[in-house]
Amino acid sequence: MDATIIITVNGKKTPITTNPRRTLLEVLREDLHLTGTKQGCREGRCGACTVLVDGRRVLSCQTLAVNVDKMAITTIEGLADGDSLHPVQQAFLEAGALQCGYCTPGTILATVALLSSNPHPTDKEIIQGINGNLCRCCGYPSIFRAVRRAVTLSSEADKS
Repeated sequence: MDATIIITVNGKKTPITTNPRRTLLEVLREDLHLTGTKQGCREGRCGACTVLVDGRRVLSCQTLAVNVDKMAITTIEGLADGDSLHPVQQAFLEAGALQCGYCTPGTILATVALLSSNPHPTDKEIIQGINGNLCRCCGYPSIFRAVRRAVTLSSEADKS
């Protein structure tokens, strides 16, 4: 028997009727057509499916959609403000931390979660904060530079 849930996705309240065994990843990609959230391993090991649920980093392939009823979901599509990129997106662009792009949405959202809880992380904290987001291209040096740049851009945005 299907269940009806109401989730707020990227600021838009959305009712969804779905099988209770479907994951948040499936609902986002198949029902809402938000394909920025990537399907990687389906085992919670690669981080490609990372989204924010009530501001917390969550692996959508390991989260049942019914378990996020009445919660706020942020996907990569919801970060930018119109034509203005989120500071973390801008940092990844500036640092060239995009490579093939498969890991990028999940890594950006992991970085947003990290910086919201720790705006000035140490190098060790950055490594811990994005741990679990695997880059197939091994672009970790660029990703690390992007996170460092995001710290600066986020600090500048907070001052203005």
